[in-house]
Amino acid sequence: MTTPSRLPEPYGQGSGANLADILERVLDKGIVIAGDIRINLLDIELLTIKLRLIVASVDKAKEMGIDWWETDPALSSRARRDELARENAELRERLAALEELEAGRPQVRSSEAAAQEQAHRDREAP
Repeated sequence: MTTPSRLPEPYGQGSGANLADILERVLDKGIVIAGDIRINLLDIELLTIKLRLIVASVDKAKEMGIDWWETDPALSSRARRDELARENAELRERLAALEELEAGRPQVRSSEAAAQEQAHRDREAP
């Protein structure tokens, strides 16, 4: 005669739930874990750490309005291209503004350039 065990059965043996089922449910519904850590010394707050963890599928996260990975250049090649295109356009605008500024300003030669030009004229003069 066997006596019934007082311990619960491990997952997968009698409960019908396995890790894949649990993971599928969590990703389908999503789960949020939130917590704060505060370190105080004599009622003076020295450090606060706010932890927020969301575990969900990409589709569920988008449903909730979370899509930061799409605009992070470290995670998205499209975001990286967009950032480079924006930076390139900004640099072109700055270059155009500098060229426009330079075109409106009278040309001022440095004294060294003027001296070189004069020396060149002196050598070619008879």
